Amino acid sequence: GRTPPTPVSLPPPAPPGPLSGAGQPGPAAPWCPYKVRAEGAAAAGRLCFRPPARGFQCSARACLAHRSPSGALVANALRNGSVLLQWAPPRPAAGLRGFALNCSWDGTYTRFPCDSVELGASCRDYLLPEAHGGVRYRLCLQPRYAPPRPAPPAQCVEFRVEPAAMRDIVVAMTAVGGSICVMLVFICLLVAYITENLMSPAGGGAASSTASRRA
Repeated sequence: GRTPPTPVSLPPPAPPGPLSGAGQPGPAAPWCPYKVRAEGAAAAGRLCFRPPARGFQCSARACLAHRSPSGALVANALRNGSVLLQWAPPRPAAGLRGFALNCSWDGTYTRFPCDSVELGASCRDYLLPEAHGGVRYRLCLQPRYAPPRPAPPAQCVEFRVEPAAMRDIVVAMTAVGGSICVMLVFICLLVAYITENLMSPAGGGAASSTASRRA
């Protein structure tokens, strides 16, 4: 017989619905359609889909949130080196065709472009799976509308991802430094105890014997 499927806690998301004539997903499509175009590549990129990260909250221990000046775009830098971008629905919603996400990072003397992403109108987040530690990024999200409506200003956020290796070294050094401090305190107490209880009686006995000889 056929092997029964493995039970899961949440049902899998529905498959993506058909795209409308304006390139927008249907109302029953919970997935986010997107295309990634590498810098300098002539190809438009392959159409992909990803489920939205609904209900995600940035925890202080495992995440650091960076916001754009208006607060509409948030870059959540996670401890595993990935960055989850989240943004609010743009206004007006009528005529929205999608989003253009542009990425760049600072080098020693100049700024280098990253891969650009085209996202569908239903997308409200996007995951950068691998961000280089110690590099300052600038991400700009540009809503795209059908003509003749002009595009509003892009929302940009800048942030720096903390290197994972450096973070682990700092944590390890803090732990080792605390242990060394505790050991030094115990050593100081032990030396003080030895000086107080062993050296003082010997010194007192020598002083009394010297006094008896003089008498």
